[in-house]
Amino acid sequence: MNLGPFRRLAALLAALIPAAVSAQENSAKRLSSIVSVAVEEYGKAFDTTGRLVSELEYNESTSFLADAKIVAKRLRGYNAISTQALLDTLSAAVTEKRPPREIRLIQTRFNGALGAAGALDLPTGPLDTARGHALYTQNCASCHGDRGLGDGPASRGLGIEVPAIGSTSGAPDLSPTLAYNVVSVGISGTPMPAYATLSPQDRWNIVNYVYTLRGTRMELPAAPADATAAPGEAAAHTVLALLDSALEFAQAGKIAEAGDRAFDAYIAFEPLETPARAKKPGLVATMERHFADFKGALKGKDLTFARGSRDAIALGLPRIVELTRPAESGWGAFFQSLLIILREGFEAILVVGAVVALLIKTGNRQRLRSIWTGVALGLAASAAMAVILQTMFAALPASREIVEGVTMLIAVVVLFSVSYWLISKVEAAKWQKFIRDKVSTALDHGGGKALALVAFLAVFREGAETALFYQALFHEGGVALPLSLGIVVGFALLAVIFTLFYRFGVKIPMRPFFAVTSVLLYYLAFVFLGKGIRELQEGNVVGITVVPGMPSVPSMGVFPSMETLAAQVVLIVLFVFALAKTFLTRNASAETA
Repeated sequence: MNLGPFRRLAALLAALIPAAVSAQENSAKRLSSIVSVAVEEYGKAFDTTGRLVSELEYNESTSFLADAKIVAKRLRGYNAISTQALLDTLSAAVTEKRPPREIRLIQTRFNGALGAAGALDLPTGPLDTARGHALYTQNCASCHGDRGLGDGPASRGLGIEVPAIGSTSGAPDLSPTLAYNVVSVGISGTPMPAYATLSPQDRWNIVNYVYTLRGTRMELPAAPADATAAPGEAAAHTVLALLDSALEFAQAGKIAEAGDRAFDAYIAFEPLETPARAKKPGLVATMERHFADFKGALKGKDLTFARGSRDAIALGLPRIVELTRPAESGWGAFFQSLLIILREGFEAILVVGAVVALLIKTGNRQRLRSIWTGVALGLAASAAMAVILQTMFAALPASREIVEGVTMLIAVVVLFSVSYWLISKVEAAKWQKFIRDKVSTALDHGGGKALALVAFLAVFREGAETALFYQALFHEGGVALPLSLGIVVGFALLAVIFTLFYRFGVKIPMRPFFAVTSVLLYYLAFVFLGKGIRELQEGNVVGITVVPGMPSVPSMGVFPSMETLAAQVVLIVLFVFALAKTFLTRNASAETA
């Protein structure tokens, strides 16, 4: 449909259109309609070989996309940033005059980002031809004419061609969707108003009447697929579109904008992350590394490495999407639940068990109450934090990463201080009695609070994430009983592991026990430091500078970034200093004696 002549009618009827009309329609609906019209016009501007054959249709397309960008600024909600980024990608592709097939693929991603909010409204009941006739006569006939031939009274003397929408020869490319969208959004800068005040049913009644004028039967577009059928696929499309947008910004030398798009891509990945991590944490950790590498490569202007990271993300996304789907059987849900509680609980058991064994071994059983208090508070805080992350912080980007990162860094300080405290007790010839006296004295002067804090942080660090995992699994629906049974069995197995841990732990000779415990706590501090900074990098709080050629070992908290490695080097230096201070002082004391 040739919409160009309407451009010269802007002054005639613009004053008759209430300014509030367009604002009364949902911004997502309006945006989706504008983009749909733009893509259709773009498709008509090129022939099957991809050669531009209509400059007019092409200009129409770019004009509609300019209008779409204005509407996109009004979007609110979680998907706003992703949608705006995809619109930028679509506009850039149109400017580059990419093949129409590619433009339609980007539009599919764009529609996925908008989701149900931007889905095309279909009739809610039988179409009413009489109603459509009355609405057409009232709103359209003055320009388009009673028979839709473009010869209405308002068209006379204007010196322009009004589209003959009532004729298949006058407007051969008019599709029901295009007609509905034009009626919905109008044409900016022309006398064609947006009839957003009409219900979707009435707009379809008008379009249906136009098709009776054309002598053809209107075929309604197919109903959109169920939005809940494959939400992960839409999110995956959004992620890739944002990554491509980031690369485009980087190619144009706009590194800051590219970094923002890279962060937006990770935020779009977040809804997939929690359910996928619950089932395959290693795969999610690998994907997170690729996102970090991508962002770091953009910052370092290494577009070759960035493209490689982008392709690695694209390769892993289908598996991630597959993991977001519900378990197919009760047994599958049971084992998923069991593995989560065992996997996430074991690290907490490792820390708490070491602390409990320490107290028992040094004759400080009375201090166990503070450890159990720390554990209980950790569980309560985990549940509370999971609720907060799902409600109050839900609108804040990367809130989970920031909370986890801060928690890990606090744990690093506490774990390192406790590790140093244990090492410092290895300093006397009559070791067994001396260490008990020293530990008891230290506990009497506040050391017990530090150990309780270690227990709290160990449980809280794992518990909040575990709660989020289970929220994701329970929301899948239909598997509540197997999931619950998995939790119960998992807790029972953890209780057995914990009992064995500290019962056998107390039989280890004192000095090796203290040495092993202190090294264990230091190692956990080392791991938490790397992971904590990486979480803050993913949350866009800390920058990332990639170290080329450096391997990534997530299980040890080792990542190829200058920020994580520098912090861990400082921790190693502090540990070496602690060892030197302890053992050199002890040796000097022994020689003096």
